[in-house]
Amino acid sequence: MPQHAPNTPVCRDCDGFPVVAITTGDRHADGTRVTLHIACPACQGTGHTARAAVLARIGR
Repeated sequence: MPQHAPNTPVCRDCDGFPVVAITTGDRHADGTRVTLHIACPACQGTGHTARAAVLARIGR
């Protein structure tokens, strides 16, 4: 069965994957890796962008 696409456009900078986890290479005392969670600066972590404003052509 096909899935329905959302009505809001997907962010073109992150392609809808707004938050990523980046490992720093360091480890915690329990052996797990230290990670940084970074959000997309273009959409502020939502994964969607606002629709572009409609441009009106004025004059000739």
